[in-house]
Amino acid sequence: MIAWRLELYPELGSTSGEIIQRAKAGEPAGLAILAFRQTAGRGSRGRAWSAPEGNLNLSILLRPGHPAAQAGLFSLMSGIAVVEALEALGATNLMLKWPNDVLHNGAKLAGILIDAAPGETGLDWLAMGIGINLAAAPEIPGRRAVALAAQGLRITPEAAARAILARLEPWLEAPSSAIHAAWLARAHPPGTPLEIAYAGQRLSGSFAGLSTYGELLLRCEDRIETINAGDVLLADC
Repeated sequence: MIAWRLELYPELGSTSGEIIQRAKAGEPAGLAILAFRQTAGRGSRGRAWSAPEGNLNLSILLRPGHPAAQAGLFSLMSGIAVVEALEALGATNLMLKWPNDVLHNGAKLAGILIDAAPGETGLDWLAMGIGINLAAAPEIPGRRAVALAAQGLRITPEAAARAILARLEPWLEAPSSAIHAAWLARAHPPGTPLEIAYAGQRLSGSFAGLSTYGELLLRCEDRIETINAGDVLLADC
């Protein structure tokens, strides 16, 4: 059982930046940092992540010791934990989108960012950054975004953080088959048309499931492509 240590800060540049700094200094696993305001948040692929006050800015330090190739599983399990936590707090109509988004009625509600460093025998540390639009939905070019407050649901950042930590812990020891099954039960079904945007290129196909390590499988005519990075575009997002 993990003895979570939740630290609260009025303001930080980046909760994940703080977690990474502490990880490199030898901080044990179980540290979670919550900032009520974040001034230099990071999204996927180097994008800025806007974090108005009232939204969740949470980062968690783990030292899993798993092979580096399994880092993608932590993106899956963190998404599952976020959805379970928000549903326990009253949210509905949530869906997971590979690799790191939680959607509400097709609009972006939350994002997850995984940073990790390999050690001699496996991952030395892993930082799990979670941002949720609890109070306000920042504008995202080309994307719809939503906040839970606009749906009439008021959740404080601290309540959301504690709920996520409680839901995350059981998944950290779950077999990969259970993680896959739980994620797929919350995601777009197999056969869903997808378009992957990455490095200025686009690849179209249909969702064919997940690889052993949580990569997206895309059926393109007579072949299956394994996707480990990129933006997944759904018709309603």
